[in-house]
Amino acid sequence: MGEVQVVTSREVPLGGPRAMIVRRTLPQRERSLVGAWCFVDHYGPEDVATSGGMDVPPHPHTGLQTVSWLFTGEVEHRDSGGVHALVRPGELNLMTAGSGVAHSEVSTPTTTVLHGVQLWVALPDAARHRPRGFDHHVPAPVAVPGGEVRVLLGSLAGDTSPVTTWTPLLAAEVVLDPAASVTLEVDATFEHGVLVDRGPVALDATTLAVSELGYAAPGRDRLTLTNPGDRAARVMLLGGTPFTEPVLMWWNLVARTHEEIVALRQDWEDGARQVDGGRYGRVEGYAGAVQRLPAPALPGTRLRPRLAPPGPGDRSAWG
Repeated sequence: MGEVQVVTSREVPLGGPRAMIVRRTLPQRERSLVGAWCFVDHYGPEDVATSGGMDVPPHPHTGLQTVSWLFTGEVEHRDSGGVHALVRPGELNLMTAGSGVAHSEVSTPTTTVLHGVQLWVALPDAARHRPRGFDHHVPAPVAVPGGEVRVLLGSLAGDTSPVTTWTPLLAAEVVLDPAASVTLEVDATFEHGVLVDRGPVALDATTLAVSELGYAAPGRDRLTLTNPGDRAARVMLLGGTPFTEPVLMWWNLVARTHEEIVALRQDWEDGARQVDGGRYGRVEGYAGAVQRLPAPALPGTRLRPRLAPPGPGDRSAWG
């Protein structure tokens, strides 16, 4: 059993004039990726009457897939592929940006408490220029000794999601009964991350607080999660084979090189003057005051891609 790396979160504003504060565990300096998972935001439970909820105007994405998963509340999704969907608790909404998409995200008027996660998957070269797309899936709960599992992507506890992924991936919500342990058989070629939503929860012998992510390197064929508390706990389990391609993330764009990011940013700015929105298209029906988030200025230094750092105890790849 290897060491578990604990990645803490930092609070950041989610873009737009009414910025909602979210807790971000990926990317961080000490860990950029878990498999192809390159971005993990955790938010709520948040009183919408106090905070104003989520209102993110149309903004662009490239080279990734977005995974939206709610515990409480409801979010309206609109994108430039013509998709208008509601994100509800227990329902997976996955948007494939491919070569370019724009979308907006707004909590609905009936939402009083907003609570969930927003996750990004980096697409490999073979898929990152594909057309935009959208998938919706409602995973059935699977009972396991000590708790319950819902499989968003990949396979776990005898269930397999029908949603296509472009690298081997796992995403699941795991609910642990009070004072219970759940042992899950997992793919030993995967690295795994456990994000605690309601806890604390121990991953093997390492205790993780709410909004912390525990990282386990490849080589384990099972993971044990323990809830020491007297009420149900909940985690998101993420996994995948180590992603070996360089990943350059800037703003909402995922690419490979500085030059790509410069061009992709310019395409977004140019799209404001094009009837069809250019590369990213146009989002119809968004009713906010700001119709497009402007791209921030590029930094004065050259952007450099990241590779996932080595697992705990492995210093050979640090250089």
